[in-house]
Amino acid sequence: MSDKSAKGIWKVISASSLGTMIEWYDFYIFGSLAVVLSTKFFPADNPTAAFLSTLATFAAGFVVRPFGALFFGRLGDLIGRKYTFMVTLVLMGGATFMIGCIPSYETIGFMAPLLVLLLRLLQGLALGGEYGGAATYVAEHAPRGQRGYWTSWIQTTATVGLFISLMVILITKGLLSKEEFENWGWRVPFWVSILMVFVSYLIRKNMDESPVFAKAKSEGKTSTNPLKESFGHKLNLKYVLLALFGATMGQGVVWYTGQFYAMSFMKTVQSIDSSQVDTLLGIALLFGTPFFVIFGWLSDKIGRKTIMMTGMLLAIFAYRPIYRQMYHLTDAKEMVKKNITVVQDSCKALGGAVATIKTEPDAKDSSVKNTKVFIDFKTDTLYSNGAKFHYTKTDTLYLAKELAFDAKAAAKNETWIKFDTKDKAGEIVHQVVKVKNDLEKDEKPMKVDTLQSLALKTFTGGEAKHKSHVDGFSIKPNVAVVKNITEDVKWYLVFLIFIQVIFVTMVYGPIAAFLVEMFPVKIRYTSMSLPYHVGNGIFGGLLPAISTYLVTTAKGTGPKPLNPEFYLEGLWYPIIIAAICFVIGMIYIDKKINTLHD
Repeated sequence: MSDKSAKGIWKVISASSLGTMIEWYDFYIFGSLAVVLSTKFFPADNPTAAFLSTLATFAAGFVVRPFGALFFGRLGDLIGRKYTFMVTLVLMGGATFMIGCIPSYETIGFMAPLLVLLLRLLQGLALGGEYGGAATYVAEHAPRGQRGYWTSWIQTTATVGLFISLMVILITKGLLSKEEFENWGWRVPFWVSILMVFVSYLIRKNMDESPVFAKAKSEGKTSTNPLKESFGHKLNLKYVLLALFGATMGQGVVWYTGQFYAMSFMKTVQSIDSSQVDTLLGIALLFGTPFFVIFGWLSDKIGRKTIMMTGMLLAIFAYRPIYRQMYHLTDAKEMVKKNITVVQDSCKALGGAVATIKTEPDAKDSSVKNTKVFIDFKTDTLYSNGAKFHYTKTDTLYLAKELAFDAKAAAKNETWIKFDTKDKAGEIVHQVVKVKNDLEKDEKPMKVDTLQSLALKTFTGGEAKHKSHVDGFSIKPNVAVVKNITEDVKWYLVFLIFIQVIFVTMVYGPIAAFLVEMFPVKIRYTSMSLPYHVGNGIFGGLLPAISTYLVTTAKGTGPKPLNPEFYLEGLWYPIIIAAICFVIGMIYIDKKINTLHD
C-alpha cells in the first residue's frame, strides 16, 4: 500500500471509528450506571426489582437494534453509507442527552421509566444502523487481503466506548462528593455526549462516499429493494441465517459476558465498591483492546473461522472456573476477621444508627397514612488481609400515625418511638428512639438527626419484634454490604477479566470482515446488519437481564441459598448459546466464505 493510500485509509478509519466509538459510549453509559439509575427511574421499595427493571430497559435498546438494522440498512443500500450513519449519529446523541434530562421517579412517577424506555428504543434503532454502515464503509475502502486488519479498528470502538464511559464516570465521581453524584452528578456523563457527537458530526460531514458503493451506483448496480433481495433470495437468506447462528449469536454472548456481565457480577454478586469495579474493568479493557487488531490481522493470515471458533470454545470451558475464582476472592467466609468497628456517620454518639421516616397509604384504606421508619445500623468489618467490608442493616418499622406524630411532641419538634428487640441470648430489650423532626408536614420524607437509647444489639441480634397492639410491626431486616478489596485481589480480578476480554477479541476482532465478505455490495449494508444486531442485540443484549434473573432464582429467598454456587447459574445462558453457535459454525461455515465477495 502506498503512503497516499495508507493516509487515506487512516482518515477513513479515524472518522468512522470516532463516530462509532461515541455511539457505543452513548449506548453503554446507561449500562455502566445501571445500579444508580435503578434508584432514580424506578420505585425504591424493592431494590432487586428496580435493578432488574433497569436491566430490562437496558435490554430493550438491544431488542430493537435489528429493526434499526433493517430500516437504516435499507437506507444505506439505497442512498449511501455516509449519509445514513450521519443520521444515526445525531439520533443517538440526542437520545442520550435527553436521558440525562429526565426528572426522577419521585418527581414525575411512572412517566420517568416510560420516557427512559422510549429514549432507549431510539438509541437501539440508531445503533442498529450505525455499526453496519461504519464496518461496511471501512471494509469497502480497505485493500483486498487486509480487511480483517482494517475493520478490526472499528471493532475496538465498542470496547473503547465502554472504557471511556467508565473513565467519564470515575472522573465525575472524583470531582463531586458522593451525595452530589447520587443527586445529580450521574447526569453529567449523559450531557457530555452531546459535545462529542457535535465534533464527530463535523468530521463525518467532510467524508466522501464509499468508492465501492459510488462505483456501483454510477453503474446502476445498486439494489432497488434491499430487503427483498437480502431475505427473499434463498441463497442470500441462507448466508444471513448462517452468519447469525454460526457466528454472531455466540460472539454476542461472549462479548457481553466478558465486559458487562463481569461488571454486573462484581457490583451485585460480589458487592465490590462501584468505583473499584469501574477501575478494574477499565484496566482490563485497556490491556485487552489491542488484541482486537491483533486477531483481526491474524484472521487475514489464517482465516476468520479458526480464530472465532477457538475464542468461543475457550469461553465455554473457562467461564465457570473463572467466575468461581472471582467469587471466592471476595467471599467473607474465606477471610479471617480482624476487628469490627461501628461506623458513626452523622450520629456519632449513638452507635452509628441513622433513621429516615416516610409515610405511605394504608394497604386497606388509602385515605389513612401509616408511618414507615427505616433505621440503619452501620458497621465496618476489617479482615486480616486488609480488606474492609461496610455493612448496613436496615430495620423497617411500621408505626401508628398518632404514636409517631404526637401533638405535644410535634410542638417540641420531636417524637418518641418505642419498640422491643431480642438480643443474641433471646432476651427482650426495650428500645426507645427520640426522633427530631426536621420537616413540618408528615407527608414528606424526614431525615433524622437525633437518636437516643438505641442499642447496637439490634444489628447483631436479628429482627426487631414489636407489640402490634401498641407500636405496630416490623418486616424482616435487609442487610447490604459494600466491599473495599486489597491490591493483590484487585490485580487478580483484573487478570481474570483480561482473560475474558481476550475471548471477546478473538470472536469480535474478525467478525466485521467476516460479515462484509459474505454479501454482495448492493445489499451488503442490509444483509450484514441484521444478523449482527440480532446476535448482539437480542442474544447478547438480553444476557444481563436473563443471567441476573437466573442468579436471583437460584439464590432463593430462604436463610440459605437453594444452590450453594448460585452465583454461577447466570453463566449457563452464554455457555449454552455459545456452544450451539460453535457447533453450527464448525459444521457449516466454509473457509471459502472469506473470499465469496472479495
